[in-house]
Amino acid sequence: MKYTVFDPANRSQRADASEDRPSNRSTAPTIGDVIAGRMNRRDMLKGALGFTAIAATVSPMALAAGRAHAAGSSAFGFEELDATVTADHAVAPGYDADVLIRWGDPVLADAPAFDPRDQTAEAQAKQFGYNNDFVGTVPHPEAPGDDGRHLMVVNHEYTNEELMFPGLDRQDGDLAFADTTRDMVDIEMAAHGGTVIEIRRDADGRWSTVTDSPYNRRIHLGTPMEISGPAAGHPKMRTAADPTGRAVLGTVNNCAGGITPWGTWLMAEENFNGYFWGEEDASAEEGLTDDDPIAADYARYGIPGNWYAWGKFHDRFDTAKEPNEPNRFGWMVEVDPSDPTSSPKKRTALGRMKHEGAHSVVNPDGRVVTFMGDDQRFDYVYRFVTNAAYDPANPNPDILDDGVLSVARYDADGSVTWLPLIHGEGPLTPENGFADQGDVMIQTRRAADFLEATPMDRPEDVEPNDVRGTVYVMLTNNTRRKPGDENAANPRPENAFGHIIEMTAPDGDFAADRMTWDILVRCGDPSVAEVGATFNPATSENGWFGMPDNCAVDAVGRLWVSTDGNAFEDTGRADGLWAVDTEGEARGTSRHFYRVPVGAELCGPHFLNDGEALLLAVQHPGDGDGGWPEFGRTSTFDDPSTRWPDFAEGMPPRPSVVTVTKQGGGVIG
Repeated sequence: MKYTVFDPANRSQRADASEDRPSNRSTAPTIGDVIAGRMNRRDMLKGALGFTAIAATVSPMALAAGRAHAAGSSAFGFEELDATVTADHAVAPGYDADVLIRWGDPVLADAPAFDPRDQTAEAQAKQFGYNNDFVGTVPHPEAPGDDGRHLMVVNHEYTNEELMFPGLDRQDGDLAFADTTRDMVDIEMAAHGGTVIEIRRDADGRWSTVTDSPYNRRIHLGTPMEISGPAAGHPKMRTAADPTGRAVLGTVNNCAGGITPWGTWLMAEENFNGYFWGEEDASAEEGLTDDDPIAADYARYGIPGNWYAWGKFHDRFDTAKEPNEPNRFGWMVEVDPSDPTSSPKKRTALGRMKHEGAHSVVNPDGRVVTFMGDDQRFDYVYRFVTNAAYDPANPNPDILDDGVLSVARYDADGSVTWLPLIHGEGPLTPENGFADQGDVMIQTRRAADFLEATPMDRPEDVEPNDVRGTVYVMLTNNTRRKPGDENAANPRPENAFGHIIEMTAPDGDFAADRMTWDILVRCGDPSVAEVGATFNPATSENGWFGMPDNCAVDAVGRLWVSTDGNAFEDTGRADGLWAVDTEGEARGTSRHFYRVPVGAELCGPHFLNDGEALLLAVQHPGDGDGGWPEFGRTSTFDDPSTRWPDFAEGMPPRPSVVTVTKQGGGVIG
């Protein structure tokens, strides 16, 4: 079967719009000749080889017996969901999936009712934002031991104008800027950012929002924020509006994120380049010269992206008028949900990149280790380790301003080496364009290039599993990796389906200079030999997936994977959530648990109360042209491919957060 990649004009799929030129200058070696060596007897024993690789050497009866044995040893015990595409969402039998909050629902007590044909920026700033991505929770400040009350935090990554506003369409995949008004732009800016909202468990075991909670808050492009860490006050951070380089309004493209051990929320700024308006040739590769730091910065980050018309109405998003403003985005933003009056802080010690997630673990020595992916083809996996130990009795609110950021090199012998990005060490010197540590952080990508980190296939979520001392890296895809450009950790050219890497920390030391790595699974349809998928043979026809994006490790250490990009024209399956075994004979077995409606991707996921509730973010439902015969049209506000979740005439599709619970109660999965 020949697969044709469905590439809808949504901005999560357009993360690599600037990649027609080389994405970095790393000279890390290509080592395709060692791939076969990595697929060794240990992989066979763990069940990591796929059905097509094994089928040639064993009988069908033996395969059936292997399926039964592996399935019997699975850590999961639910009836699998069919993999298909529908206008509605669906969850495995025995579970309920309820919409908790939708775009436009009230967050603040005085928010007006949502009227999609009469939107205003003022109303949107009080309502739930668009395209919910990361979902997390922190204990309720007034009842920290009450598992029926939490503060939920949600990122709002980007906006789909053609689904938000009547009368808009796309031309050649892009919105005609001439049709975008100042009012639309201001509504979009209010729909970005994030939401803090109290949630509670009702008497029937389901969950609802508390709209009159004093902790509820909307964060958007008008929210004042502080800049902290090594890049604070740097000359490259200064603008006409902020000559100090220490204050900025708002945050953009908040994709995944994390919850810190001390109960704050990390909002990752991902594809920030797309919000800046300017001449295309300002980011041309030939402009990257050592004596032109602005051109170097623009080129490496794909600035300007020209995805939005914001620069048409707001000077700070016009690179010709404010050339330093892009340097103030691409950071990790820390928010205290328990204090609605607090100022979010952009923690520059964690580097500047297209941040995906920021999942933390307290190391055995007390230091906090945070793992991050830079979501672009041929970019890198990062780790930040605080210098100070975390003290639960007296938490340091600025512990993330002082530590070491490192980038990963994956070697063919199965080792991971963490390379510190420290000014003055190795090539990170003024001669190479790095004036100080702040400069290294502003130019994180170029610094990692000089250290020859391993170029990866779109690293997204990177999740530590402190139950087992492992770390899972979601690698979504990379169709631009050419034959001969493979490396041991990214072994497939034209990798349309992605894969998952498992790193193991020695003796549970997540701050160790070296770890080991292995490929848990290469994704895609195992029945198609040329795809090269390596799911365990016990994986059913519904169980395989492609394009791993976000993930979660539940309370007992099991891995759950959500996807972005399964909307392939010939596969006939939607994105969703899969449960993936990581141990024993069932290792590499996947089961389908939840699917999103047509056009959507699944974000989150986040478990509550030791796994008795699950929060999922359904992003951009109805996006694109569907790619399937029954949905084969360009989807717009006026003629969407689905009206999920309301299914009411005149109501557009609405990104929403969903709660999943087990019928009768109990642990999910």
